[in-house]
Amino acid sequence: MGRRQRNKQPDPEPLPEPGAAAKPSFKKLGKRKADADIQSKRPAKKAKEGAAKSKPAAAAKGKKVPEAKGKAKGTAKQAEAWDDEDEGNAGSGEGWEDVDDDAKMADGPTFDDDEGLIGDLDEFDVDDDADDDPLRRPTQELDLGSDESDDEPAPPTSRRAAKKAKKAARPPKVIPTASDASSSSSSSDDDDEDAAADRVTAANFAARSRALDAQAAADAALDRAELQRADADGAGDEEFAGADEMEEGEDEVDTGVAEGFVLPTAEERAAERAAGGPDVAAVQRRMRECVRVLGRWRALGAGTGRARAEFVEQLVADIASYYGYNDFLAEKLFQLFPVAEAIEFFEANEVPRPVTIRTNTLRTRRRDLAQALINRGVTLEPIGKWTNVGLQVFESNVPIGATPEYLAGQYMLQAASSFLPVIALAPQPNERVLDMASSPGGKTTHMAALMQNTGIIFANDASKVRTKSLTANVHRLGCKNVVVCSYDGREFPKVMGGFDRVLLDAPCSGTGVISKDASVKINKSERDFALLSHLQKQLILCALDSVNAGRAGGAYVVYSTCSVTVDENEAVVDYALRKRPGARLVETGLAFGREGFTRFRGKTFDESVKLTRRFYPHAHNMDGFFVAKFKVERRAKAAPTADAEADAPVKAKAKAVEAEASLEEVGFDEEADKPYLEDAKRRRIKAKGLRPPRRTVEAAA
Repeated sequence: MGRRQRNKQPDPEPLPEPGAAAKPSFKKLGKRKADADIQSKRPAKKAKEGAAKSKPAAAAKGKKVPEAKGKAKGTAKQAEAWDDEDEGNAGSGEGWEDVDDDAKMADGPTFDDDEGLIGDLDEFDVDDDADDDPLRRPTQELDLGSDESDDEPAPPTSRRAAKKAKKAARPPKVIPTASDASSSSSSSDDDDEDAAADRVTAANFAARSRALDAQAAADAALDRAELQRADADGAGDEEFAGADEMEEGEDEVDTGVAEGFVLPTAEERAAERAAGGPDVAAVQRRMRECVRVLGRWRALGAGTGRARAEFVEQLVADIASYYGYNDFLAEKLFQLFPVAEAIEFFEANEVPRPVTIRTNTLRTRRRDLAQALINRGVTLEPIGKWTNVGLQVFESNVPIGATPEYLAGQYMLQAASSFLPVIALAPQPNERVLDMASSPGGKTTHMAALMQNTGIIFANDASKVRTKSLTANVHRLGCKNVVVCSYDGREFPKVMGGFDRVLLDAPCSGTGVISKDASVKINKSERDFALLSHLQKQLILCALDSVNAGRAGGAYVVYSTCSVTVDENEAVVDYALRKRPGARLVETGLAFGREGFTRFRGKTFDESVKLTRRFYPHAHNMDGFFVAKFKVERRAKAAPTADAEADAPVKAKAKAVEAEASLEEVGFDEEADKPYLEDAKRRRIKAKGLRPPRRTVEAAA
């Protein structure tokens, strides 16, 4: 049997004959059927007052009415429908005079003289002690915690009465309004006044604002007083905040240094080191006092009785011990800045720089990339107006270096400072470019994107191991105009030359990226800086020689380092200007950054060195960096003037006469030169590994 045949309803049964008795049904009647059945079996009321008369009559005779065990068939909705029906039948001609009082039930199953209660008797549980008819009221929820007495009023039996009861039992509003003033009690009036006083309105806005400002000022005054007390007690728990805190002690100007501070002598410092070093809080407080005195030496230094050099020496020693530098590097970096700014620089090196990424415009746009990463739970924003491909990442729910977008080559993890040399070089499409130290490929792929995969880029790195990561990034980012090679940068232009642009991100000491590599603090010495400076001078000369100086408009070379020392930056640039007269410095095209030094500790550089740019962690929130841009042109011969052309024959004749006179005066003596010639011949024979012949003349003395 199929599914449809099995679920098919049977044929309807024939209707019973008119004279046959109706078969009793034990099914619960539906709403419509129950209403129709009740309406057909209930007599109509003549007037509305009849229902009111029937209730006391039934109660007077002492009739017992069954009580609902579970849910009565007559629900609250049915009771309301019956009430409306009763109101509609008020004007009918039929009344309740001929109906027995025992059968007068307005809300519930009807009675019959022969059959009794019509309905399912299993649903009712007769209670002889019931004083009220539960079927005459709406269904109530069971309340186990309340004991209702017989004197309580009966629930409303009509829709209008139920609405009135619900409105009367409604709780007062949490925030009273003007419309509730008439119905609220005296206690609610007090609550209204308190709530109105707490609300901010246009009338009390200014007064509340002034009160909040006064409270904030009082709190700030208390905080300052507490900090001053803690400072006086020598607590020193808070971190050093720079020169701004030093200048707040205006009350100490007249008294010199703070009470309890004594600048230790060399013997005392040696004793401190022998004892394991001074306390961190004491070092911090001493640094604060030294910075304050050195910053206002004319006003505060006279009353100390100590030399300025002693304060500087003590401050450098404390910086080295507090931040973990060796004495040489701490002093070298300290000399680059004013006293207060030096502390800011050292403090900024302890904080990691923001995580930044560069959009690969060969595969996507920055807007689309940002939206895709935001959908993955990454919080980011553009770096700044100076670049249109950089994004700064604040938070990320996924590893930023392992997202599908990263693996697809849509972006590269790259420090913001690494954008600068490429922006300064500004490579154009269809050009021939050399990157002399390209690993791991951030700058190379950036140039490929700017060139739109046209022209050719030679990505060189001296380490063959590092070229593996370079090649991987080139392939991942889809750069098709890159040729990877591994040569020593000093071999150019012997290997290849004639480039339109050259980028030299020279190897350096890394003093600008101390926040990434803390080992720089202790592993750099004076010899390291001397060797690195020599290598950088060799590389920059090779870079200047590798460009095509005869190119129309000139060729460009960008020199950059991730260092902040003068030995690796301005000194190298000045050396290149002196050794290559055809090269000159031009504007880098970077709208921010500080100018390079033209004078530093007795050294004087070319005035054009101020066109270079310096970047610091504490000032620009990026790694320390240096960028210089050269323009190389072929030197044109000076055009001869009219006077020079007239004097040329005279000068040539004079030189010829002088040459003849010198030949006559100085002759060639073969006998005197014979020993020297024989010695040179013997050296050539020995160089070939042969035995030279015996001397024929005595060797030259």
